Amino acid sequence: MEEQCIRVVVSGRVQGVNFRASAQEQAKSKGISGYAKNLSNGGVEIVACGDESAIEWLVEWLHKGPAQARVDEVKVESIPYKPRKEFSVK
Repeated sequence: MEEQCIRVVVSGRVQGVNFRASAQEQAKSKGISGYAKNLSNGGVEIVACGDESAIEWLVEWLHKGPAQARVDEVKVESIPYKPRKEFSVK
């Protein structure tokens, strides 16, 4: 399987609803590295690197998020692959 990295910006009610920690939990369960951080505009940015099928699975999950979240939009872009050690919350 091919490794890839993506940058995702999720908007909606995604801050203060455990979105970053839940994304971290999901990513770690699939062996994905990267990070999730809050943006000043109320969105969450996720950088995820790993196996192509695991990344696809995470993007599907990001369209739903945790139970308390309301996801309005998910923007995904490919970025140059940079191996990372783990998935962190910033």
